[in-house]
Amino acid sequence: MRLWHQKLIARLPRQQLLGQHRECCALRGKGWQRPHQTVNYVFNYSPYKLFQYHYLVMAEMIKRGYHPDMKWFDPCYRGQYMTAYPILAQVNITAPIYPEHNTQYYHACLDNLKRKNIII
Repeated sequence: MRLWHQKLIARLPRQQLLGQHRECCALRGKGWQRPHQTVNYVFNYSPYKLFQYHYLVMAEMIKRGYHPDMKWFDPCYRGQYMTAYPILAQVNITAPIYPEHNTQYYHACLDNLKRKNIII
C-alpha cells in the first residue's frame, strides 16, 4: 500500500491511478487503523484528510473518463461493508494534504515508479 505524492496523481499511468483509488477505498473502509508500514501516517489525522486526498484521485479519474462510484464523494462513506461515519468534521485542506508528502517523499515516489519502469 502506498499513497503517491499528490503532485504525481495527474501524471500517474492508468494502472497506478486506478490502484490508488482502490487503496483509498480500502483505507477509508475496513483498512482504517489497520497498520501498514507505508501508510500508517494517515491514521495520525482525521479521516477527512484521506477523503481530501481520495477526492483528488477521483477527480483525475473523471478527467480521464473513468466513473468512480459517486458514493465515495461523501466524506462519511466507508464502503459497502462499513457503517458510514454519522458525522465527520470538515478539515481545512492543506498543501500538501499530508505533511509527510514533502520533497523527499516526492523523490522516493519517483524512484519507486522508476523501479517499475515508469518514468514521469
